[in-house]
Amino acid sequence: MSMTQPQKPTACLALADGTVFYGFGFGATGETQAELCFNTAMTGYQEIMTDPSYAGQIVTFTFPHIGNTGITPEDDETGDPVAAGMVVKWDPTEPSNWRASGELTDWLAARGRICIGGVDTRRLTRAIRQQGAPHVALAHDPDGNFDVEALVASARAFSGLEGLDLAKTVTCAQSYKWGEMRWAWPDGYTKRDTPGHKVVAIDYGAKRNILRCLASAGCDVTVLPATATSEDVLALNPDGVFLSNGPGDPAATGEYAVPMIKEILENSDVPVFGICLGHQMLALALGAKTIKMNHGHHGANHPVKDNETGKVEITSMNHGFTVDSQTLPDGVLETHVSLFDGSNCGIRMADRPVFSVQYHPEASPGPQDSYYLFERFADAISARAS
Repeated sequence: MSMTQPQKPTACLALADGTVFYGFGFGATGETQAELCFNTAMTGYQEIMTDPSYAGQIVTFTFPHIGNTGITPEDDETGDPVAAGMVVKWDPTEPSNWRASGELTDWLAARGRICIGGVDTRRLTRAIRQQGAPHVALAHDPDGNFDVEALVASARAFSGLEGLDLAKTVTCAQSYKWGEMRWAWPDGYTKRDTPGHKVVAIDYGAKRNILRCLASAGCDVTVLPATATSEDVLALNPDGVFLSNGPGDPAATGEYAVPMIKEILENSDVPVFGICLGHQMLALALGAKTIKMNHGHHGANHPVKDNETGKVEITSMNHGFTVDSQTLPDGVLETHVSLFDGSNCGIRMADRPVFSVQYHPEASPGPQDSYYLFERFADAISARAS
């Protein structure tokens, strides 16, 4: 059932600079603190909220109509929403989609996510672009009682994402096998039933659709926790190693991930493929540096140029840190760049099948332009075996 906006505000979003937005609350009640970002995707709000890369962040959706396709367990990218909250323009509406099994508002409430609607998201997005991703406090109280000064103080007290290792909070607790492949009509998700390349995937916050894409490309996937050692990886005798997406500051996660990746590169010649945080981990292991972006890239319509082919891909992105291309060492090539701001979007070693991209070739949500990267990884494994 569609909600009607109450006369008295029942939610409050306070920015660390003292700016306050009032609106109507939905989802869970209570208060939370996080970094605020905006996402420009028109669809896929469920996949976005369950993307582990959004840990520690509240998502502002620039598209005004959120919730109109409902929710379905098939679209979860992990077990529960990971984003701390949601900011939208219009009331989430009653779902109208044949796949819907429930309503967004009920789903968020059951999973403890605090949300606010009725906000001028265009104004809020401009503020984020101009000032950088702010620290915020978001409160939902059905009675509309807010201590604004305390909320602003809470926003200012938020430590931020710099220096924060969040991969450990979203990674798997133990290793597991993955065989589910990409969704396809009419059977939906199906399982691999033939042997494939043995790939070890390091889970810094892996989305399910990344693992599905690996399986669909011919890989027999074993997932290991973020803190896995090179001994753990090599003990499985992999044909290839995959480094997943994830949240937080890459320099913090890199304290344990980078030595592991260096040891893999030194002690094995297997192909290595990284996405998002995995891209940043590989870059750090190869000697580059990462930096915090002003407001990051979050959306499903980001143009990326392949420097080696001249091809332009429309991609999904979700990152607040980036690899500093000026710090790439000799022997490491910049393969892809953002056509929005020229930031680095891909690297590869000149003499080995070791490569990574900043964007999300698995989409979910987003375009399918970049799926070929999974096939490139599988082809590199096949070439090594031949």
